[in-house]
Amino acid sequence: MSKMNIKPLGNNILLEPLSDDERGSKTKSGIFIPETVDKEKPDQATVVAVGPGKRNEKGDLIPVSVKKGQRVIFSKYGPDEIKVGDKKYYIISEDSILAIIE
Repeated sequence: MSKMNIKPLGNNILLEPLSDDERGSKTKSGIFIPETVDKEKPDQATVVAVGPGKRNEKGDLIPVSVKKGQRVIFSKYGPDEIKVGDKKYYIISEDSILAIIE
């Protein structure tokens, strides 16, 4: 496994999408639910890295409110998809994260 050196800037966050098993896209009997069924629903991912935050009008740094390792729900239309080797990641603005799963 190669070392990944992606550091989000500003209030951007690097997410790793959950697998179908983690996301619940597969029933207990092993039947996969087609992606078209979930097209309009928000998606889930694990936070891999976070930027330092963004600055307000006064120049004060407002830190990002999510932390590495947390699972989040985000708007499907918000992220930019990137690939590093075989793995898919998303870079998303903190504004597109809807909730933290605890």
